[in-house]
Amino acid sequence: MFDLDDVHDKATDLINARDRDGGHVLLGLGLTLGFAVTAATLAHLSIRPRSKGGKDQPITERPRGSLGLILPAMFSATTLSALRVWNAPPRPERTRALGLWAAAQVLNGVWIALRPAGRGLQVAAAMSSAGMAAAFAHEARKMDSRAGKMASPIGSGVRLANRVEPD
Repeated sequence: MFDLDDVHDKATDLINARDRDGGHVLLGLGLTLGFAVTAATLAHLSIRPRSKGGKDQPITERPRGSLGLILPAMFSATTLSALRVWNAPPRPERTRALGLWAAAQVLNGVWIALRPAGRGLQVAAAMSSAGMAAAFAHEARKMDSRAGKMASPIGSGVRLANRVEPD
């Protein structure tokens, strides 16, 4: 049977909100989601449609790439992790972790907006994004091990990105 109390307990456990008041949780949810959605939107707005056959031809396709497929999952996992950190007790580690998360979101948005075409810039984008994600995961783990695990970059995600990206 569906038990609303069980759903509430699981949700508060998921976002680490057991000892937090509703206003704090809602503020954190608004800030983390707002930040992630803003970064994703700004990056999406920078994508320019392409024309096949030259400038005078009609627009026939939007640019594709692995980031468009992976971005929602990446933002949702790190946003959930950041919300868990937000709900952790206030400490300097929490401030550092949230600062790293915000910086990682900005960096990812910048790289998506720039859409680096050269192999060197693509490597730089991947390495800097993975480095920021790892730094955030490291600081998040100090506050909450589950938040750190959610945010940890994994090799299978990078492997998937490399397979999906068209050459």
